Amino acid sequence: MRTRQVPCAVTCAHGACAARSPQGVRSGRGPAEAVATFDNMLTTDQKGATAELKIAARAAQFGVGVWSPYTVERFDLIFDLRPRLIRVQCKWATRYGDVMIVRCQRHRRARAGFVSRLYSADEIDAFAAYCADVDECYFLPLSVFAGRTNIQLRLGPTKNNQAHGVNWAKDYEFAATLGPHGAVAQLGERLAGSQ
Repeated sequence: MRTRQVPCAVTCAHGACAARSPQGVRSGRGPAEAVATFDNMLTTDQKGATAELKIAARAAQFGVGVWSPYTVERFDLIFDLRPRLIRVQCKWATRYGDVMIVRCQRHRRARAGFVSRLYSADEIDAFAAYCADVDECYFLPLSVFAGRTNIQLRLGPTKNNQAHGVNWAKDYEFAATLGPHGAVAQLGERLAGSQ
């Protein structure tokens, strides 16, 4: 470990003490032990902005028209699925092992303390989540995930081999939902055929 002289104008005439201060991270308790990753270096605002940009770019790659509201709204983006417009709330997904968690509520500080609220169908039509660890975007319709505080998407098999009731991440990737053969594209075709 390298050391450097610490300036100390109060105790030394020449401005530097003989005491030396370590340069680098020592092993011990506290935040210096944490491994820096993209996820834990960003503020929540930066994570939200990153997720919104990644989601918009990935949706555009699948031929989805992407719009942003000019006024303050509860949704972040509008997806033009032709003929339908979908209000999308963008979220940052965090990976814990083989599970990704998307937090589906909004928080604000109030006089009474921290206030949390769920999103309703009056405000949004779907969540779109970006996970930096796997660099993938997910489309999560509110009709499937209404009333949840968190959505868990599984990346790998469960330890007990359970398959029923599991939200597999691959089923909600943009390629599976917004692509030409995805569930949302098929819904748009059925709507166009019934009109």
